[in-house]
Amino acid sequence: MVSTGISPSGEIHIGNLREVVTGDAVYRALRDRGVDARFNFVADNFEPLRRVYPFLDPERYAPLVGRPLMRIPAPEGDAPCYSEHFLRPFLAALEVLRIEPEVVRADALYESGRMNPYTIQALDARDAIARILHEATGKQVAEDWSPFNPACPDCKRMTKTRVSGFSTSGETVDYVCDCGSRGTVAMAGGGKLTWRIDWPARWMALGVTVEPFGKDHAARGGSYETGVRIVREIFGGEPPFPIPYEWIRLKGGGDMSSSKGNVLSIGQMLEVVPPEALRYLVLRARPQRTISFDPGVALLQLVDEVDDATSKGRDERALELSRAGGFLPVGVPYKHLVVVAQIADFDEDRTLAVLHRAGYPEVSREAVRGRLPSARRWLQSFAPENLRFTVQSRLPEQARGLDEAQRRFLAELGDGLRPSMDGQAIHDLIHELAGRIEGATAGELFQAIYLSLLGKPRGPRAGWFVSALGVEFCAGRFKEAAAPS
Repeated sequence: MVSTGISPSGEIHIGNLREVVTGDAVYRALRDRGVDARFNFVADNFEPLRRVYPFLDPERYAPLVGRPLMRIPAPEGDAPCYSEHFLRPFLAALEVLRIEPEVVRADALYESGRMNPYTIQALDARDAIARILHEATGKQVAEDWSPFNPACPDCKRMTKTRVSGFSTSGETVDYVCDCGSRGTVAMAGGGKLTWRIDWPARWMALGVTVEPFGKDHAARGGSYETGVRIVREIFGGEPPFPIPYEWIRLKGGGDMSSSKGNVLSIGQMLEVVPPEALRYLVLRARPQRTISFDPGVALLQLVDEVDDATSKGRDERALELSRAGGFLPVGVPYKHLVVVAQIADFDEDRTLAVLHRAGYPEVSREAVRGRLPSARRWLQSFAPENLRFTVQSRLPEQARGLDEAQRRFLAELGDGLRPSMDGQAIHDLIHELAGRIEGATAGELFQAIYLSLLGKPRGPRAGWFVSALGVEFCAGRFKEAAAPS
């Protein structure tokens, strides 16, 4: 059993993607080798709300701290509870990524009674577990510490209760709560084991043999180290093969954290790149390496690496494990497509026409149709300003302030353009004319081109840009911009 898991205490984001993509890759590789493997995802929805995160309403959620995530209301929307509010979009994203684990919700796992044998063993071995934790971490547990956290039926919290007794035969736990309540709850659904004991107990209950997990769990004295001892010395089992992984960091923003609001949602990224690209982002790097995620131009280059079979440095095995099904490579560099799409105002026929003129006659209409909405969303959300533009239908007001040298340059450029010219020929003409015009720098003359077409001083490579827009249109615009005001 390959197992993964996340606590849905906040938005499940790109930084969390490494957990399930790594697990899925291991599962696929095992199946490729003929192993009868299984793969699950455990939603830790039975964890308590630890604090009021920045994205929560303090007045509403402060009284709910300490309650299990699936027993408090969703921040907004129609989800039945807090945990499902964050879990549902994540599971929907997994479908798009073609990652299909068996989904196990922690509350259902406990309510089924499958965790009862390990709860009983842990309660019986309370002192032995306390010794293991002290030896591994150097910290002494409190005198009233218990490996089981009962959920108070009155205040609903599981962080303010203490175990006062338990019944092995009845499979119940007696509790006392800070709210004044005391009584008995069933082990099945009446509470849960604390995390460091819950994890090795879950290995036993689910038969886990391989598990990826974040580097924080792999630290000396961390939960994996204590889990290894607990599963062997208390539960009589063996720990899973560990695959510790480094974080995915947001370039310029540090490690992603839903509790800090420093996240990019998986769903948001699937709107701008194909699922194969996100899988490949994870799988081309060894788990022990930090991944720096840049949603800007670097993201387009990542898509090109997935798209282009001739791309240098491409990891073919990682790509093979990244294939999500139904993938259509466009055959055009993504950055180039972004520029063309803006030239064509995102019209499918016009985009194809410009691509054909630019030397891409075999590009697939279906592939372009699928990528155009993604290009638009990338431009709206992540593109640097120099890649965003709109071809103006009329001479921009900014072009009316051109000086004499710039007007002379545009007049000569308009006269020199011929329908037979391709991007390289236009590029050569622009540079030839710029070298002959006195009274302005080359940069100022190039600005004249962009100001007359876009109303801004910068844009795509000029020769190719003019060719893509159409020589006749550009010649007319340049002559209009060159005419006296």
